Amino acid sequence: MNALVYYITLPLIYLISLSPFWLMYRLSDLIYLLLYYVIGYRKKVVYTNLKNSFPEKSEKELLSIQKKFYKYFCDLVFETFKSLTISPRSLKKRIKFDDVEIFQPFVDKDQSVIIAMGHFGNWELGGARFAVEPIHKLYVIYHPLHNKYFNNLIIKMRTRLGNGLYPMKESLKLILGNRNDLTATAFIADQTPSPKGAYWTTFMNQDTPVFMGMGKISNKLNYPIIYVGIERVKRGYYDMKAELLVENPKELQAEEIVERFTRRLEKDIQRVPHIWLWTHRRWKHKRKIEENA
Repeated sequence: MNALVYYITLPLIYLISLSPFWLMYRLSDLIYLLLYYVIGYRKKVVYTNLKNSFPEKSEKELLSIQKKFYKYFCDLVFETFKSLTISPRSLKKRIKFDDVEIFQPFVDKDQSVIIAMGHFGNWELGGARFAVEPIHKLYVIYHPLHNKYFNNLIIKMRTRLGNGLYPMKESLKLILGNRNDLTATAFIADQTPSPKGAYWTTFMNQDTPVFMGMGKISNKLNYPIIYVGIERVKRGYYDMKAELLVENPKELQAEEIVERFTRRLEKDIQRVPHIWLWTHRRWKHKRKIEENA
């Protein structure tokens, strides 16, 4: 069944990927109407997440953000298909990356780094855009899909321009194995870990478990952390911003590193809320009183 679904949908995915942007966005508009008004995909989850994250906003304001999010979410999916075929020239045209100079001092001294990101803006196109710069080789930590056919498609999409991937369960071993190479390891660090062993903090006005991996690995290897945010300028165009978040990780505890990232991502989400991934059940776990007490 997995193979059947894959081979039925694959031609459609490539058709979308090869279509001009203007046509792709017309299709996205149609899918938005279907997804939001007919199917109602995870609307309750999205609204609850927004309401808990912005308790000061009125229902009208929350619904406005919700609609903007669904419109962007549909564009995000279609733009992700684009990364299967998009050219380096088109990436440079559509994603501005003036802050790439932040990486150069680390390249000059052969220093590997960690990139800290959230599901903010188009992280897929952002990874492809990074690949066309003559700096670090990018490795992205990812969750393999259960469907091996679509998983192979995702691997092809994310590595076709030269990036590498680390399956999450093997990430530490692979990072250590590449420590003699010049790498930038991207942690998309706003996913939901198991509450067991997670670090708990407050994120978007809610108790939130956070993965400790980025903090522990950067502290262990003393890899500086660069925060990258990918903000939408207009439809089809982005501005990829980078800033040095932690220069000397060994001077901080892993928890302090995680807190610094969480506060920085939170700032972006509060400023432009509709381009974060609100369909994610980020707060499905509840904090026990004794955790991180």
